[in-house]
Amino acid sequence: MNWLTGMFGRKPQLTPEQESRLAAWRALPETLGAAELESARFVVVDVETSGLILSRDRLIAIGAVAVRGGRIAVGDSFEVVLQQEAASHKENILIHGIGGSAQTGGMPPREALLAFLEFLGKDPLVAFHVTFDETMIRRAMKQFLGLDFKHSWLDLAYAMPGLNPPLAKKYRALDHWLNHFHIHNYARHNAMADALCTAQLLLIAMEQARRQRISHFRAMMDLEKAQRWVSWES
Repeated sequence: MNWLTGMFGRKPQLTPEQESRLAAWRALPETLGAAELESARFVVVDVETSGLILSRDRLIAIGAVAVRGGRIAVGDSFEVVLQQEAASHKENILIHGIGGSAQTGGMPPREALLAFLEFLGKDPLVAFHVTFDETMIRRAMKQFLGLDFKHSWLDLAYAMPGLNPPLAKKYRALDHWLNHFHIHNYARHNAMADALCTAQLLLIAMEQARRQRISHFRAMMDLEKAQRWVSWES
């Protein structure tokens, strides 16, 4: 099934057990309304894909780690490779390091995505440059589960400049911020490694937010939206 079929074709056929798991996730209460920075659980996510073209490339891997009570909960993490019908090109494999056998031998996509939903619950998602991660995950959810995955995301690519105006024009990429705060990435372009580094950046953002009397995730989202306007105008 190609992505156009998944987006606009017939609804994927789930097993009764898969339907039950998806229904259980849908029934979970929303948590954003109670998402205080000091106590709530946030899920920091990163993805690896077969390329950078949103209209045709495929989701290959998801790495995610929870931040709870202002700490990275390393034991509360998630990592999966989605089974591919065919491995991505060699040049792509050299970037993320997920070999052909690992791709074709990964977890069936429906099972992988259901497992991710169960790990996530309804907690807010955090990423750096959300648009790419969100688009790839949403498209896979629609294709394999028939789910219109609408979720609350915080984009640190805008929140960090909003919290650090003097650095806003100087730092654009994730690596810029990691280097500035001396955060070491043990395996760049590995979904879990990138998620862990982004989680460390989130902790810094949360501490800076507290100093600015920002205590709620909604206020962080408002800060992000305001910074998007500043970036667009500049």
